[in-house]
Amino acid sequence: KPSIFNMLVPVLLTVTALLLLLLYAGRIAAYDRAFRPMDDHPPLSGELPLVSLIIPARNEARNIGRCLDAILQLQYPRERLEIIVVDDDSEDGTMEIAASYPVTVIRNRPEAGTIAFKKQALATGIASAKGEFIFTTDADCAVRPGWIKHMLAGLQHHEALLVTGPVRMVPDKRFLSRFQSLDFAILQGITASAVHGGLHDMSSGANLAYRRDAFMEVDGFRDIDDIASGDDMLLMQKISGLHPGRVCYCFSEEAIVDTKTETSWKAFLQQRIRWASKATRYRDRRIFRILLTVYLLNLALFLMICTSWMGTWPFISCLFMILLKIAIEWRFVSRVLKFFSLGQLMPLFPIAQPVHIIYTVCSGLFGRAGTYPWKGRMVK
Repeated sequence: KPSIFNMLVPVLLTVTALLLLLLYAGRIAAYDRAFRPMDDHPPLSGELPLVSLIIPARNEARNIGRCLDAILQLQYPRERLEIIVVDDDSEDGTMEIAASYPVTVIRNRPEAGTIAFKKQALATGIASAKGEFIFTTDADCAVRPGWIKHMLAGLQHHEALLVTGPVRMVPDKRFLSRFQSLDFAILQGITASAVHGGLHDMSSGANLAYRRDAFMEVDGFRDIDDIASGDDMLLMQKISGLHPGRVCYCFSEEAIVDTKTETSWKAFLQQRIRWASKATRYRDRRIFRILLTVYLLNLALFLMICTSWMGTWPFISCLFMILLKIAIEWRFVSRVLKFFSLGQLMPLFPIAQPVHIIYTVCSGLFGRAGTYPWKGRMVK
């Protein structure tokens, strides 16, 4: 005979999940309305500004060549483009490979006691940069030929100080790779909608550009250099906080930057834990409330999965809630995948839901648990 506990727990979890799904549905509807892929600005006009492209790199010998090959194909006058690779104390041949290209290579020596290694590398590059605009991408990324022109056009049209653009993880045939690509595309879709629709700040350091004077005005990475991550979103938050409405999103396929998926589940989880570690530093209460709602929803669904063994009704209730979540997200996700030319991943979307729920709960929990490895260093 079922105990009172076994009867009450599934009911409470179901009611909680349903209430959270109602809040979540409203947020997804807002993201869907704001997701408008288009070049919503005229082409870049006037004299082309001097651009400094900063690429921080640590132990990227396998990737830096591919990254620089793509950069050298940019459709931007070479005399107006300064390319700076900042070698972040690599232990492989990254610096030597970068030095074989027609770019400036700087060796960054981390300060004693620092944990903000990437921010320090970026700051080192910016300190020596001459450009009016700073562009950043990662050493394991590949840009498209029209990237700089489209990002600059977005800045110009919106009279913005900072612009962020789309990033795509290119999948291979493995489930892990396809899952990461799908999951990251959804996150990027939310980023696009949030910034384009003025809902809240989000960005990625793999595709970011800002005015150099805006970076200096907010004193760079000062006051956000006590954690390893956040060179993108926390910097955006500083600029947006000082100049509300002066950040924008480049909603153009030509601005998509491609990157690779992680090669193991361990590396994938460590990456997501690193991203989750900065959540409590967001000053924008809107995004904090959204993150809290999403986490609590996934936690409720996770607990429903764990208690689905209690009987037929808990199992059916759990299955129904997951299917309802899929239905709420379906239209938005399909539109996002179409924009990123990843429509072939749509059949994986419902299958991946349990994996997404479990890793979201775990990464959110361990993101506050202490240190984690990042490129051969232990950081927090």
